[in-house]
Amino acid sequence: NRTVTGKNINGMGIGVFQILTDQPSGDPAVVAKHAETLGFASYWVPEHAVIPEGSCENYPAATPGEPPPDYLYKMPDPMIALARASAATSTIGLGTGIALVPERNPLLAAKEIASIDHYSGGRMLYGIGAGWNEAECTVMGGDFPRRWTQTKEAILAMKELWTKEEAEFHGRYFDFPPVRSYPKPAQKPHPPVILGGMARNVLRRIINIADGWLPNRVTPAQVEESRAKLDAMAAEAGRDPASITISVYGQEPDRTIVQSLLSAGANRVVVRPDYYDSEEGMGQELERMAEAVLR
Repeated sequence: NRTVTGKNINGMGIGVFQILTDQPSGDPAVVAKHAETLGFASYWVPEHAVIPEGSCENYPAATPGEPPPDYLYKMPDPMIALARASAATSTIGLGTGIALVPERNPLLAAKEIASIDHYSGGRMLYGIGAGWNEAECTVMGGDFPRRWTQTKEAILAMKELWTKEEAEFHGRYFDFPPVRSYPKPAQKPHPPVILGGMARNVLRRIINIADGWLPNRVTPAQVEESRAKLDAMAAEAGRDPASITISVYGQEPDRTIVQSLLSAGANRVVVRPDYYDSEEGMGQELERMAEAVLR
């Protein structure tokens, strides 16, 4: 019985994605506060630490025949962005869409995520992926051909750090002795880990290490089919199927699209704005989106 409102029956509902840039419209404190006031349930930001020159030819969302968008090169750090958003808001969820796990040391990432969750009162949503840009992944210390193995290790290490008074981990990529890492997240046992992508093994990876799925280019039929598969796989693994969420990301702010995805089994739909390089333009875009999908 899901409906198009700011928060649906599951308390998740409709979120909004912001393209982070260095332009005046980009202050997450301003945008997230406006989104919260309008009734959006969550606020999401992307990550690209650095973009090596000439490495964006395979950008998945590029328009054929056109260069990749300029904002790819101008993204501030998502954890800093969410910290700013947290300080300016009180109820809206704070999500990464997506954090590039192979590009961060899990000891530092775990502390950043736990700190945001701690100071926000348990509002962190850790949307993750392994990335598409091989040059970026490599220069940041990732093992691109085996980035999903590296991502799994990092998430398992972070869970140890989030949940244990003294945590240690011994793996191929990350190896550390007993350490203390504080603060612990406000959410127990930890903020939800929401795995992005449409890879062949994505649903199995979710059951193994994550708490939800964050697909982008997906149809209602695919959501419905995947929801059934996730339910069956979770039950087989001894997990509560209701604990595995589906958050469809980066959608057009269209009421029919949003409703069809929620009706197909999505718990959350995150809509994307057009890009504006002024605070006034971004504010008007948020209001237009709220009118389209929340009213």
